[in-house]
Amino acid sequence: MLRIATAAAAAVLLVLAGFFVWKSRAAADPASASVPKVAAALDVPGTGLPTHHRKSFLPPAASDQDKAARRFARADKDKDGKIELPEMLLGRRKGFDKLDANHDGVLSFEEYTSKTRQKFQEADEDHTGWLSATEYAETAPRKKPHAARCACS
Repeated sequence: MLRIATAAAAAVLLVLAGFFVWKSRAAADPASASVPKVAAALDVPGTGLPTHHRKSFLPPAASDQDKAARRFARADKDKDGKIELPEMLLGRRKGFDKLDANHDGVLSFEEYTSKTRQKFQEADEDHTGWLSATEYAETAPRKKPHAARCACS
């Protein structure tokens, strides 16, 4: 009786192992498996498609030169074919202007720390000029709720 139970358990384990191996191979890259079949179907003589339509449906990969050209075009704000220092600093200028409250072009320590000062004053509920442990706990960044994930697969 023990031999039959052992054989049945071994058979179940082999079936499970085969199932997991099969699933891992199927989930490896489903997109690459379907494209050659489609491309092969288009290359069949007599399909009536011109040869330039018989190519794979995958988009061409962008070369490093294309990426560099797009990056240069984004940075060249005045589109004169050259990037000058004010163009490079434009993104940083917006953040600086948010901090420079009096817009004098100089960022003082008070302007730099204004948000921290405001947060401290809001947390100091009893207006003692210092934070207790419970008051300090209120200054912790709020965690954003995660988007709901689909449990479809």
